[in-house]
Amino acid sequence: MEQHSNELRVMVIDDSKTIRRTAETLLKKVGCAVITAVDGFDALAKIADTHPHIIFVDVMMPRLDGYQTCALIKNNDTFKSTPVIMLSSKDGLFDKAKGRIVGSDQYLTKPFSREELLGAIKAHVPDFAPVGLV
Repeated sequence: MEQHSNELRVMVIDDSKTIRRTAETLLKKVGCAVITAVDGFDALAKIADTHPHIIFVDVMMPRLDGYQTCALIKNNDTFKSTPVIMLSSKDGLFDKAKGRIVGSDQYLTKPFSREELLGAIKAHVPDFAPVGLV
């Protein structure tokens, strides 16, 4: 697939293959280039190479969880302005607060809808207008 410079690069970090595949399918349909990672370590290795415009990260993952991954991204000068959206099946106030503390830009509860996913992109990457999103 040819990389277009105006193509939005979206990273999806989740240990669930189903979530990764669902998000990837939705995002590719609207013209995004999707980079997937199975956990925080995998993601950190790929972020430097791909420079995603926005990152979706699952909270509950083995080895390096979403909070730790987000904190590491936000503590890096190159990537601290990259929007990080937390994904979690937990909808608690504490979880959302913890997400804010580590620097996440938004918190989506799983299962998320196409509208929520695209809405987050529209809110945090305003220069990008996904195909079919008005």
